Parts: sequence; structure tokens; C-alpha cells
Amino acid sequence: MNVSFFQELLNTVAEQGRALLPKSLFGDEPERGMQVLVDALVSGRGEASGVAIARQILSHYKLLNAEERRAFFRYLAAAPVLTPDAELVLEAAESYVREQNDASLSRLQSVVESPRQEFFRRLNLAPGATAEIVAMRRDLLRLPKDDPALQAVDYDLRHLLYSWFNRGFLVLQRIDWQTPAAILEKIIAYEAVHEIRGWEDLRRRLDPADRRCFAFFHPSLVDDPLIFVEVALGDEIAEAIAPVLNEERKSEPLREPTTAVFYSISNCQEGLQGISFGNFLIKQVVEELVRELPSLKTFVTLSPVPNFARWLDRTLGDDRENVLIDEDRAVLATLRDPEWYEQHGNDEALKSTVLGLAAHYFIRAKSEQNKPVDPVARFHLGNGAKLQRINWLGDASDKGLRQAHGLMVNYTYDVKNIERNHEAYENEGQISASRAVRAYLKPLKKGGVEPGKVLMLPNVRRQMDEGDEPPPSETSEKA
Repeated sequence: MNVSFFQELLNTVAEQGRALLPKSLFGDEPERGMQVLVDALVSGRGEASGVAIARQILSHYKLLNAEERRAFFRYLAAAPVLTPDAELVLEAAESYVREQNDASLSRLQSVVESPRQEFFRRLNLAPGATAEIVAMRRDLLRLPKDDPALQAVDYDLRHLLYSWFNRGFLVLQRIDWQTPAAILEKIIAYEAVHEIRGWEDLRRRLDPADRRCFAFFHPSLVDDPLIFVEVALGDEIAEAIAPVLNEERKSEPLREPTTAVFYSISNCQEGLQGISFGNFLIKQVVEELVRELPSLKTFVTLSPVPNFARWLDRTLGDDRENVLIDEDRAVLATLRDPEWYEQHGNDEALKSTVLGLAAHYFIRAKSEQNKPVDPVARFHLGNGAKLQRINWLGDASDKGLRQAHGLMVNYTYDVKNIERNHEAYENEGQISASRAVRAYLKPLKKGGVEPGKVLMLPNVRRQMDEGDEPPPSETSEKA
């Protein structure tokens, strides 16, 4: 009710502000009037007129085609009114060097800040603007990445969205079968790790007594989740996804489960890419579950390995890591058969070879930043988790076989060791892994690169290491 009242108030203010402005600002040709509206919003001072202009910009933006939207973003990048004044920046910088006091520092900070940030702040005055600005950034991210000007616009947008979607503003809610249908429909649409095939499939994930789902919401996107996690409760660590997804619903009360399995984490808003919520989500969900079920002692993920097959293909083509031997290549040739899973799933030589290479992929293969090449690993290890187990044929779906040759991984969150693991990973690059995982590692070949040094294939970093935020939906596809 409060949000609805506020939106109505903003609409009223916008209508009153519109009456105070020249009609030329509200023409019917959006592609021609956007620059005028942008300049008017930045240069204006009245709040009522600002709300009206902001609403008009957002209304016009919806009517632009893809090329016109690109032109709009390029104008935001280049317009003098939206970039810092170089002379004022130089003057303020020289003043600070001379005086080095709070006043000169404040002046320098003021003139250095991009006026684009103030433009987006004012744009956010319009009713429902936050959601539309998030969608605007989604459009920006879909444009080619080779334009430095557009990167500058994205930097300003991301900076603001990081503040607007600060953890302090987020609300954790449990999603169950009684949640409003409008939200449940979005859960179905946003799930990108393990597709939800209709309402009955969704009910199987939400309704049973041994299932939980939690999501973060923002006050400005009240019916649209930002990220959600699905949890299965039981007495053992799950090693395959099919039993978790296909298990029949249980209506009887839980009897002191000991293990919570986080089997799907899905980011929902493409426009918030690069703004991490997952670490906060997992920690708060753990707290909620322990409060409800004190018997829970083990918290573990069942995670995909979205880039393993791609990495292995590149390694077979160019083994700069010097990790393969001739016998490996002969065994791995089996994977070229589209039916390999049915015919060779129990082949011990294939299993041993793939698990050995997977252990290398997780523990030794590094990006140019000397971090794991796997995006899901970067996320969980960075949050203080431990690489507990690599599961052979944990996901035999078409997607699981295509992305990871069927592999899935368990990361454990041991409350006593989370902070220690996090610090060791961030400060020393240490990867916490179980003895079972390390046992898969093969001795380094002569000429192989020692663990901890950069192990990067050509063009892989750009495609596989775009930041340390949680990859969208624990996967490189979608998310």
C-alpha cells in the first residue's frame, strides 16, 4: 500500500510538472526529442518538472528500436552536459595539491563525479523508474563490448545500481506454494540452472516438507525477485540432480534433517549483472534454516560446471598447460560420440581421466588474475566454501552433458571455517579442497606449470572470467 501510494504521488507530481514545461519537450517523435529531454533533465532544477521529464524520457525510450537505443547511449557517453568539465577538474586538482584540506578535497570530488550519475538519479524520480533503469542497463549490456564510450556509461550505471541495491535494502522472503501466482510465474521464467517444466514441477520444488526456496526482493521491485535459491533437506549430501528434481512430494513433517543441499541459485535481473547478492543470500538462508531446524549441521551445494566442456575442448586443441598425455587423448575421443553416456558411462578409464582433468581445472587452471577459471568456483570459493566432491555423471541431462560432460560439484559451507577459507582465498589464492578431490590430481608433466601460476589459454579469459560476481544462475548460459 505504501509503495502504491508513493507511485500515485509521483504520478500526480509528474502531471503537475508537465503543465509547467514547454509542449515542445513532449513531442511524438522520441528518436528526435531524447537529446532535448536529456539536456532538460540535467539542467533543470525544479523537482516537479524533473519528474515529468524523467517520465517522458522513459516513455520515449520504450519506443526506440535497437539502433536508436544505441544512439541514445552514445549520446549519454559524449554529451558535454553529461561529462566532467576538464578545466574545472584540473583547477580543483591543482587546488587540492596546494591546500590538501577537506574543502579542496570536497571540491575535487564534486567536479570529478560524472554528471551522468546525476542524470540517472534524476531519471529515477519517475514512477517505476528503478525497474526501467535496470532494464535499460540490460539493453546496454547486450550491445557489443568493443565501444569504450558505452563502457563509461555502464560504469556510471553500475556504480549507482550498486548503491541502490545495497544489501541493507534487500528483503529475504520464503517462496512457497502460497506465494502469489505473479511471483511464482517469474520463478518459473527465471530458473535457468534446472528448467522448471510447468506448475506441477514447480510445486514439487516448493510444496514438500523437505523443500525450501528463498528469494531477495527490493522495495522498488516488489513483485520481481532479484535472486533465489532452491534447497533440499535430508540426511546426506546429494551427488546427482535427477533424484533431487524428480523425487515425489513428501507431506509428512521433517524428522530432524541434518543436511541442506543448495541445488540451484538463479540471478533474475540481467541488468544487475556484476552486483553480487549470492553471498549474502546463502549466509542469510543458512541462518534462517538453522533457526527453523537446529538439527541441520551440513550445508552444501550441488553445483553445475558450466565451462568445463569448453575448457576441455580448448585444451585438446592447444595444450599449453601441458596436462594431457597420449593415453588421455585416446580415452577422451569417446566423448565425441553423441551417445557416449549410454554406452560408456561406466567406463572406469574415461571416468578416471575426466575426473583427473576436472581436478586440474578446479585447482590448478587459473585466469590472468590468478583465480580459478570456473565462474561458479570463483563465487563459492570466494564466499569461503570448500570444494568437497566432484560427482561423475551428476547431471545427465542434455544441458549437463553439453556443458560439463555430466559433472557436478559439491561445495560445503562449514560455518567454523568460512571466514578462514575466504581470507586464504582472497589474500593468498589458496583453494580449499578435500583430500578426495586432490587425490584425482595427476603429477605434473615435465614442463607443466606449477599450481598458483597463470594457466590461461588464448582468448579464454575474455569469455570465462568476466568478473568475480556470481555468474548469472550459476551458469554461463542464459545465466
